[in-house]
Amino acid sequence: MNVLKISFLFAVTISIINCKSAQSSSVDEKTQVIKNYAENMPAYFVNSLGDSIKTVVKSKEQWEAALSPAQYYVLREKGTERSFTSELLSEKREGVFACAACGLPLFRSEEKFESGTGWPSFWKTADDRHIIKDTDHLLGYPRTELMCAKCGGHLGHVFDDGPQPTGLRYCINGVSLSFVKSNN
Repeated sequence: MNVLKISFLFAVTISIINCKSAQSSSVDEKTQVIKNYAENMPAYFVNSLGDSIKTVVKSKEQWEAALSPAQYYVLREKGTERSFTSELLSEKREGVFACAACGLPLFRSEEKFESGTGWPSFWKTADDRHIIKDTDHLLGYPRTELMCAKCGGHLGHVFDDGPQPTGLRYCINGVSLSFVKSNN
């Protein structure tokens, strides 16, 4: 099965899972949605450069051992950190913001901006294929959720109230990111 077919099947599976999660917000069902998501991750995905990148799938216990409690809550349980608490909110050095769970580059410092929302915000991704977009209804209305394409970790959401040239605001939980300073 080629990568495009796998990606399509993955997207359909995620949509079905999210529709089911919208019907109920119980903790047990949310946990099952996350488990189903992890079990249906494709083995590889292809970035915009044509590189095949192996996905990371770990058990709940492995993720708990690898992540801090706050990171686990956001990345694996689709939680949200409190606004204005992230050290990365005021990060202004040149570099890359990567997934805290797997290290995949997600955003660059030159696309970061101050949104006033209390979470690190970006107007563009480092590579659109590094992020999976899906609709969640966890607050009772549709939002575009963002997840890491390599490990499936929850990052945050994207909104259409950002600056030009894209008009987008990628609102990201700082705890789901790590910062890698540029060597320049």
